[in-house]
Amino acid sequence: MTCPFCHLAPERILIQDELTLALRDAFPVSPGHTLIVTRRHIQSYSEATADELSALLRTLAVVRTALDLEFHPDGYNVGINDGAAAGQTVMHMHVHLIPRFQGDVENPRGGIRHCIPGKGSYDANGLP
Repeated sequence: MTCPFCHLAPERILIQDELTLALRDAFPVSPGHTLIVTRRHIQSYSEATADELSALLRTLAVVRTALDLEFHPDGYNVGINDGAAAGQTVMHMHVHLIPRFQGDVENPRGGIRHCIPGKGSYDANGLP
């Protein structure tokens, strides 16, 4: 199977540098949901070089600034699904930058902790 991130149509690419590129998620969970992808085909975060990791963070910052101007979100979730057990479906390392908006869910407390049902909510004492 061909990797969709290795064979992108040029019009899908928002920005790019020598190590990374950014594109809007094909199935966004919020307006502006963007992916930051390594240009080199690797599957896992742990395979990225120090230069690639730095480039991912630089690109993430540039995209975040652009999303702030375009969508005016109230917050962000930043995440990596690393491996099939973590929900990775495209086996090419990428970072999700998901703009969040006040009221987009009833109770956002716990954020990405909700990737495991029932584990997202807790109080200041660490109790559910």
